[in-house]
Amino acid sequence: MRDYKKLQVWEKSHQLTLELYKELKDFPKEELFGLTSQMKRSSSSIPTNIAEGAGRNSNKDFARFLAIAYGSTNELEYQIILSADLLFLEKSKSETFIDKIQEIRKMLHGLIIKINNADS
Repeated sequence: MRDYKKLQVWEKSHQLTLELYKELKDFPKEELFGLTSQMKRSSSSIPTNIAEGAGRNSNKDFARFLAIAYGSTNELEYQIILSADLLFLEKSKSETFIDKIQEIRKMLHGLIIKINNADS
């Protein structure tokens, strides 16, 4: 088992979630149970799955949860694009969020490869 709080990718994804939650306070109230809720779930899914996977006993399980977190980065990226297109999110803020998501995605990919190679 690993201490997920020591993983840089967990820290970055946690910070992204906190930043996004602050931004979502300004979204239209009619989106509270729609897009806002979906974005909260997909953003928090990233560090949540990293944490859950780190608590598993095998590298295979850990890699599986990292892959789920990776999928959540794709989901969140689309939701950011949609939010910008709907003018709920300023273009510059959406670009900043997407840059952070892409960095997290690259880190997850690298960690998945490293873990899978450890079992080889």
